[in-house]
Amino acid sequence: MTPMSPGQDMSNGTTNMMMNMQMSFYWGRKATVLFSGWPNNNLGMYILAILFVFFLAMTAEILSNQPPIKRGTNPLVGGLIQSCVHFFRIGFIYLLMLAVMSFNVGIFFAAVFGHTLGFFVTRSRAIYVANGEDQRSVSDTIKV
Repeated sequence: MTPMSPGQDMSNGTTNMMMNMQMSFYWGRKATVLFSGWPNNNLGMYILAILFVFFLAMTAEILSNQPPIKRGTNPLVGGLIQSCVHFFRIGFIYLLMLAVMSFNVGIFFAAVFGHTLGFFVTRSRAIYVANGEDQRSVSDTIKV
């Protein structure tokens, strides 16, 4: 009985194709992001993958910071809406995790910058709304 080498099938002794997976951060377009063969060492597809990850991260961050359901909303409808938003947010976050596990620096930065821009958009919107409410309360006070 001979010892088995890596990639050898126990049933018939043939060697299987094994995927080479990068296990440290690297820079370059030679990456596999989410699907085998994508972006396939093609610069245009690599840029598309970076943009896809960027917008996926931004969308996940925006969905994470949605305002609460308004008063008077039917609990069943409100729960259903929040569950749907949660479903997509978690799905996007898991896809991002898998993309970042490609260990490609460009994909990593796209995810971080996407999260950052999504956070900025939602927080600046919240500040704008809060300032608008402050202005309305001041004008209501002046009218009285």
